[in-house]
This record gives sequence, structure tokens and C-alpha cells, in this order.
Amino acid sequence: MTSSKKRGPVDSFQRSVAGIAASGSLFFLARRKQDDTEMSYRWEFPGGKVEETETDEEALEREFLEEFGARIQVVRYLGETMFAHRGRMRILAAWEIRMQPKDVAMLNEHSEAAWLPFESITKMDLADSDRSLLPLVQAAFSALQQNM
Repeated sequence: MTSSKKRGPVDSFQRSVAGIAASGSLFFLARRKQDDTEMSYRWEFPGGKVEETETDEEALEREFLEEFGARIQVVRYLGETMFAHRGRMRILAAWEIRMQPKDVAMLNEHSEAAWLPFESITKMDLADSDRSLLPLVQAAFSALQQNM
């Protein structure tokens, strides 16, 4: 896999990444802990902000270790969406990752995690930015299912 470019100080958008893990027809999601933010108790494809000196892949590996104690393998880039957050434009890049349910050793920033079918995910209280990834996820994994 080709590594993504490291970010520089001239990048004008905050970049975040989301790891999309699939096991058969199930996808890994986590529910944020309750707090006083708009993300409180909402489901998401886990990930986080890309630090200035990181590639997307490095950020995903770091975030999954911090949030779940899980080592992952980044498989492929799926696409990205743009969204506004607190008056600033942001980019959310989706990457397919490989991990197993047994890899989740802890829940650091989340209250629960689950492997769920795509149809259920579309009906959940997802973070708005993660909801914008659903067409990318559906297209990427539908193509894989057809090639099996």
C-alpha cells in the first residue's frame, strides 16, 4: 500500500481519519462516552485527528492503540468527505482496516463497541461526519461482496 503524504503547516483543513473494519457482513463501531459535546453518546467509525507530522495510516494506528489498545493493519483508502465543524471546514478520510473482535482490549473514549450489519448502522445515531461516509463504505464493501 502506498503511504499517504505527511501533512504540512500550510494545510488549510483539519484532517481526521476513520477506520472501517469489516468482518464478513459486520462493521466495527463504537459509541462515545457521555459528555457535554455534540459527539456525546453517538456512534462512530473510530479514528481521530491526524497530527501535523503523521500520515493517515500512522494516525489510525495511534488512535486505535490509544482508544482500544488494539493493533490494526491499514488496508486501503476508501475516500473522504468534507464537513463544517465549529465554523471550520474539516476533512474526514475513510480507510479500510483489519482487526479482530478479540483485538479490543479496552474502551478508553467509548462506552461500548459493537460489530453490526450495515443496515443497522444506517438507522443509528451516528456522528454527522461519520454518516457522510456511509455511501463510501457501502460502495467499497458492496464491490468486494460481488467479487467473492
